[in-house]
Amino acid sequence: MKIVVIGAGGDVGRFVADELAREGKHEVIRVGRTRGDHQVDIARDDSVSALFKQIGTVDAIVVAAGNVILAPIEEMTTADFHRGLQDKLLGQVRVALIGQHYLSDGGSITLTSGVAVEDPIAQGANAAASNAGIEGFVRAAACDFHRGIRINAVSPTVLIESMDRFGPFFPGYEGVPAAMVAKAYRRSVEGVQSGRVYRVGH
Repeated sequence: MKIVVIGAGGDVGRFVADELAREGKHEVIRVGRTRGDHQVDIARDDSVSALFKQIGTVDAIVVAAGNVILAPIEEMTTADFHRGLQDKLLGQVRVALIGQHYLSDGGSITLTSGVAVEDPIAQGANAAASNAGIEGFVRAAACDFHRGIRINAVSPTVLIESMDRFGPFFPGYEGVPAAMVAKAYRRSVEGVQSGRVYRVGH
């Protein structure tokens, strides 16, 4: 399969790209904001369109990119909230909407949500809303796609590799290794299910 992994330089994405490239079964195209085989800004239609025009037809799209705003709700502005939605939620939706036209028949899309949607954390209202939107989009879009196209999401808890940065937001949580999370993406890409949210560590 020809697979594009967006966010391939991040904590999750690099492990996903490595997992899918293992055994040499797939051609993995690594895409980042500033690094990788190609670069993309998922907050812009023109950037996402240009990426797929360069890459051409693919068999699977994986998005492990998008930032949320972690801030106290009393200090959150609508501009802050919109910025988080634009990057994490609408960025991934944008990739799915544009990328679908470059998918081969029977291709798949895998997006990324997170534990905050069902287990809220302090300062996590934007994260919860973004992740809930991704999961709702995946479930509904799975009913509409034709040509055998599938769409799923992976929802990991906090990663062991990210504990130094995000651990204070997840007191008492037991992190999971990114390599374990990466296997859920393989399940989505190589499996047959659609409209699923694969939860890892929660």
